[in-house]
Parts: sequence; structure tokens; C-alpha cells
Amino acid sequence: MRTLDVPPVDAVALETRAAELATRSIKKDAKRAGLRMVVEMIDLTTLEGQDTPGKVRALCRKARAPLAGDPEVPPVAAVCVYPDLVPVAVEALVGSTVQVASVATHFPAGRAPLQQKLDDVRYAVAAGATEIDMVIDRGEFLRGGEALVLGEIAAVKEACGEAHLKVILETGELGTYDRIRRACRVALEAGADFLKTSTGKVSPASTRPVVLLMLEEVRDHYLATGRIVGVKAAGGIRTAKDALRYLVMVNETCGDLWLRPDRFRFGASSLLNDVLMQWVRLGDGRYQRPEDFSQD
Repeated sequence: MRTLDVPPVDAVALETRAAELATRSIKKDAKRAGLRMVVEMIDLTTLEGQDTPGKVRALCRKARAPLAGDPEVPPVAAVCVYPDLVPVAVEALVGSTVQVASVATHFPAGRAPLQQKLDDVRYAVAAGATEIDMVIDRGEFLRGGEALVLGEIAAVKEACGEAHLKVILETGELGTYDRIRRACRVALEAGADFLKTSTGKVSPASTRPVVLLMLEEVRDHYLATGRIVGVKAAGGIRTAKDALRYLVMVNETCGDLWLRPDRFRFGASSLLNDVLMQWVRLGDGRYQRPEDFSQD
């Protein structure tokens, strides 16, 4: 691996820019379009030890028709499950546009021999997963083992075949913007299709400054290489208002080219109910409770 030349991050400038973009207001017509776009970008996720086929099927029904009876509300982008439940999701989503994603590489810790990680990926892909969310070995990265981490990402990318690879950096464990930028560069060099903030198991998860940094990295990578890489903001995004702020940041940083589900995602299942609540309110002026749109 060649030595990556990674300049330090100006933390003050990054945080100031993220805060500034969060002040932009979105009016009624644009808000409705924005809410629809958020729905299209959501990965509905269930990654708990008590997950069952029935729970996955229910999640898939919601993914296909988030608001029953309203055809203006589109399907979500994907349903993300553990590898053993991929066949259930595949069957439940036949005929829809919803992708089947699976966490792999010994999620969420990423601490396993490479061969086991690759077997994990191949199993999920063979079962029908079209997207793989892998976790990097943060311990190895923090020890300075960037070459090993890059090699593992590249090997996982090869094992994915036609499936898209999202690389989870677990930015809350990396700790500094400089480390996050280095991790972005490693993942981009290794061939990631998406950079993803978090597993959702560590706090802090997604923050606007971190996602802004990742957006700047994929934009600069595109300008340098012509290759488009997506960004997934995962964990801690619970309200439509917050999600719309992220969309403003995407548009201002990367432009319309990234305002589509194959370029930007939200990994936040609880977000969908709040978006639906705001959607209905825009239509009839009445508030409902988020839980009225089903528990996830």
C-alpha cells in the first residue's frame, strides 16, 4: 500500500460549515418533495438478537408500502438484516424495488480472521443480498494497521461480486476528524461503494460535521477519479427536520448528483415514522403520533 497523504482537518471550519447549513429553511412544497426523498433513502434495519422471520416480513411489508393507501409515498431504499435472515427478506421483497442489505464481517465488532469475514459475506450474497454493510477492524486501524484494513476491504469488495459494498467506519470509535478522514481515504482506495458512519451500536453515531467530512471526501474522490461513492448516515437521526438538514448538506456539498438513493442513505429505522407523521400533517394539517405508523 502506498502511503496515503492525508492533510489534517480544520475542525473549526468543518463544524462552522455544518452548523451554517443546518440553519437553511425548507418551505412547504420543497418540504414535501424533501420528505419523499428521505423515505426513498432510508434503509429499514433490524439487527437484534431476538430478530425473527416474522419481524423481518413485517419490516419488509412496511418497506414496500410505508404509508398504506397513499401511493405518493415511495418504497424505502433497502431492508438490512443479519445474513441468516436474508432469504426471508428476499422472498418478502420479490417484485419490489427495495434492496436486501446484510451486515457482514462479524458485525458489529469486526474482530475475526479474514477468512471468516469473507465466508460471512459470501453466504449473504449467495442468499440473495444485493448490498453488504461491512465493519472495519477499528482496533487494527487505531494501531496504525491501515494497510491491513485496506487489504481486508478490498478482499471483501471482491467477495461481494455484483453486490454493493458499504464500509462502516464506526466514527464514534475513531474519535477525531483526522482519523475519520484517514479511514475515508483507506476505504475509498480499497474500492468501497459507500462510506457509512456507524453500526448504530456506538455513541456518538452520525453527526452533521462527520457526514459533511465524508461528503467532502467522496466529492473530492469523484473530482480526482470520476468514480462516484455514496455516503450513508447511520444512527441517531430520528426526526424529519434533522433528515432534511442532511439533505441540504448533501446538495450544498455534492450537488444533485448525490440526491438519490444509490448515492445517499439514512440508516435510521425510527426516522421513517416521524417522516410519515410530517407527511400526513402537510396533507391535512393534523398531527398523529409516530407510533400510529407502526412500531419497528
